[in-house]
Amino acid sequence: MPFLELSLRCRRSEQPRYEHALEDVGALAVTMLDADAETPDERAILEPGVGETPLWDELSLSALFPHDADALLLLAALEAFDPALDWSGAGFRRVEDEDWERAWMDQYVPLRFGARTFIVPWNQDLPDEARAGDAAVVRLDPGLAFGSGTHPTTSLCLQWLDALAGEGALAGATVLDFGCGSGILALAALKLGAARAVGIDNDPQALIATRDNAERNGVGEALAVFEPGEAPRETCPVVVANILASALDALAPELAARTAPGGRIALSGILDGQQHDLLARFGEWFDALTVAQEGDWIRIDGVRR
Repeated sequence: MPFLELSLRCRRSEQPRYEHALEDVGALAVTMLDADAETPDERAILEPGVGETPLWDELSLSALFPHDADALLLLAALEAFDPALDWSGAGFRRVEDEDWERAWMDQYVPLRFGARTFIVPWNQDLPDEARAGDAAVVRLDPGLAFGSGTHPTTSLCLQWLDALAGEGALAGATVLDFGCGSGILALAALKLGAARAVGIDNDPQALIATRDNAERNGVGEALAVFEPGEAPRETCPVVVANILASALDALAPELAARTAPGGRIALSGILDGQQHDLLARFGEWFDALTVAQEGDWIRIDGVRR
């Protein structure tokens, strides 16, 4: 199936703002290239690795949208979201999904988060340290319902889950993954000892990807997925929401209501500078709120009052 690709150039300092805007208007995936590379081999696709930021001064951003997206409406939405950015150089073209996925497969490598959590693509062998008896290994392919672990927002959540497992807080627990995407966080929680996981996402493609990934990782019976309006009204001792700051703000009462008293929550998808308002917002329901940072991205975690 073809997709609509938006491409534009930007400075490294502006990259987080452009990426945030593209994701807010529905980009399925965003990648970065060295805009000034002279040969195709030098134009390596990059999604910044753990703790990394782009090295190049000038970047070429590419974002995928559904094939039937209206380019003019997308530009209007982007300009409304962040009018200070220059969207005049944006170009559009149709691309085939197999070309995009092949590029991701070539760049996707095993990653470790915390003490024992590993995300390993299906086309890669397990690293030696992931063969230990207590290793929590999630096998994934890069796909359109994005969530491979390489982005700082996902990395921060995986590190948090790994730390919770080290405290024994996941053992036998039910974990809610709100905005589950590929299901990577729910799968990691199950591999780390959670008894059950619930994934919620408003994108039907994300729900399909989460179900498929759960089956392929042997935890299909322990994970249930729902669209937001269909999810049962239950409270969970562990809640993680890796979405955007605007959505976290709007969903704060619901996320609080879904977190059991004394339960733990992690909020990610927050750009540096956006955490202050969210700390005040979630402080109405949560104590011990703390901030972790990786690159330009923030995670907030706390305990339900």
